[in-house]
Amino acid sequence: MASLRASGVTAAIFSLLACSTVAAPPYGHNSNPFSNASWPLPRMVRGQNDTANANSTTQGWGGIHLHDPSLVLGPDGHYYSFSTHGLTVISRASEMGSIEGYWEILGSVLEAGSSVINSTGSTDPWAPDVHRVGDTYYDYYAVSQFGSQISSVGLATSKTLLPGSWTDHGAVISSSPDVSYPLNITNTIDPNLFVDPKTHTPFLNYGSFWADIYQFQLNPDLMAVRQDTAVQLSFDPVLPQAEEGAYMSYAGGWYYLWYSHGLCCGYNISALPTPGTEYSIRVGRSRSPSGPFVDMNGVDLTAGGGYIVFGSHDYVYGPGGQGVLSNYHGRDVLYYHYVNTIVDPLYYDNLKLLGWNYINYIDGWPVLSYN
Repeated sequence: MASLRASGVTAAIFSLLACSTVAAPPYGHNSNPFSNASWPLPRMVRGQNDTANANSTTQGWGGIHLHDPSLVLGPDGHYYSFSTHGLTVISRASEMGSIEGYWEILGSVLEAGSSVINSTGSTDPWAPDVHRVGDTYYDYYAVSQFGSQISSVGLATSKTLLPGSWTDHGAVISSSPDVSYPLNITNTIDPNLFVDPKTHTPFLNYGSFWADIYQFQLNPDLMAVRQDTAVQLSFDPVLPQAEEGAYMSYAGGWYYLWYSHGLCCGYNISALPTPGTEYSIRVGRSRSPSGPFVDMNGVDLTAGGGYIVFGSHDYVYGPGGQGVLSNYHGRDVLYYHYVNTIVDPLYYDNLKLLGWNYINYIDGWPVLSYN
């Protein structure tokens, strides 16, 4: 992930878009739910956006304006979001029990910085992944730079999710060409915590480009990995091997590995990626949290498989950075960021928006729905 700073689009435009209501059939324009013609439009959210304020402590991020979002239900009954940039910017939906919003910006997780930031040469934490385990919230975040395999996953914890309540624990795992296998061939970004609901075993999924997506089991304290448990979950044999942003969920006896495929960033109307190579959201499933994961055609994700569940269509461009919110009013939800080409006709990276859709499971395969 990454961003490009842009100007000229005001918060008022975002608010107008976010408050609009778009009617859409449950499966877009096609009765076949597995067809890309059936992809729904994103459900809108309402909230704050401070892109125009260059002096903001969140650097224009937060509210409805997120990259690599992570959503979690807080102890106060409100939903919280976390995003790349702004030292992991925190927002909260002021309407209790609703992710529609209004989303307001609260502050940052890493207000005091992090030792991980200092060790990687970057000051911009990426792709937070926040989950509740017991009475504690765990935020796994990545610190890296584009084109660099010298990366780390850090961990911060909190009881309340609020700014000022977070304790940073430093690096959980790091990659570079000089460390042991497989950390010498992988890239420790885009972390995802998954605790197996059947065995309670904790896993850390991670990775991007360098050998794509890998998994380690975590120690019971969730602060270090078990070095002898590494397994590869996905691999695209076609350069640039653009798979990242893994997120694991469980439903109906299946483990689902969601991931973002393609080019995440650097979008500009004058130099867009070749159609089909921009971000899209893909998924595979398995009976085990460690795989093998296969797509709808039975192709292993480590052999280039992957079912495209959501991609560019209508005014949606490059959706990705996804996660799953389980049991939202009794249903699962897939949330993500995307470019809205109506509001952002120049496709700037740093104007991406939070979107979400309901998940339906048909023959054990997830499809997205507006309603």
